[in-house]
Amino acid sequence: MNTHVPGQTAPKILLDDAALVRTLSRIAHELIERNADLGHLALVGIHTRGVPIADRLRGLVEERSGISVDTGAVDITFHRDDVLARGGGSPLHAQPLVRGTELDFVLEGKTVVLVDDVLYTGRTIRAAIDALLEYGRPARVQLAVLIDRGHRELPIRPDYVGKNVPTSSRERVSVELAEIDGQDRVLLAGGDDD
Repeated sequence: MNTHVPGQTAPKILLDDAALVRTLSRIAHELIERNADLGHLALVGIHTRGVPIADRLRGLVEERSGISVDTGAVDITFHRDDVLARGGGSPLHAQPLVRGTELDFVLEGKTVVLVDDVLYTGRTIRAAIDALLEYGRPARVQLAVLIDRGHRELPIRPDYVGKNVPTSSRERVSVELAEIDGQDRVLLAGGDDD
C-alpha cells in the first residue's frame, strides 16, 4: 500500500514489523502480570484492526501462560455519535461498514479487555463500551491500545499502551496489519501544512 502523496513529506515509520511484534509481546506480558486469573480474561477487538490485534494478543498470552483466553469482536457502528443523519438530512460523513459483533462467551464475571489500534478522542471506546454492555455486564472493562496519540475528548485512559505518540490534530496515525493490509507497520503522516 503506497501512502505517500507527491508534494508531502513521506510518512514517518513509528513501528516497523519487528517493533510491532515486540510491542504486542510487551502488552501480552502486562496482561498476564495484571490479571491473576487468566481464566476470567477476555480480549474483545474493536472492528476493524482491533480484532486481529486481539487475536495476536490471545496467541501470545496462551504461548506464555499456557492458558487460552476468550476472544471476541465488537461492532460499534450503531453506537457511534457520528452515524445518524441530522435533522432528516443526509449523513455528515461517509457511513461506516456494519460488521458483526461476536461474543461467544458469557460476559458476567469476566475482565474484558477492549482492544483497539489507535486511541484518539475516546469516542470509539465510549461506543465500544456501550455496544459491549448490550451483551452483559462484565466484572470490569480494561482498555489495550497499540497507539495512544492523545487529544482526548472524553475521560478515557488506556490500561495497556503499546506506544504513546504525541501528535498534532493535523497528523494521522495509520496502522497496517498483515491480516488486512499485507504488512505490519505504524505510520505517522501529515502535519506539514499550516
